[in-house]
Amino acid sequence: MDLQVGDIVLMKKPHPCGGREWKILRAGMDFRVECIMCSRQVMLPRVKFEKGVKKNLSRPEDAK
Repeated sequence: MDLQVGDIVLMKKPHPCGGREWKILRAGMDFRVECIMCSRQVMLPRVKFEKGVKKNLSRPEDAK
């Protein structure tokens, strides 16, 4: 899966605040992501994160 820092992704399950869109802050063996709705940051292992991603919504302009 091609995911980069700055991407906004749509997750399959919603966060407890109700948001499903997350911004990737760190990518590697673990992903640090921030909920767009409430700004909560969470770290997830790569396997669990990639399983939960439904689709990539946007990419930063400099990466295109």
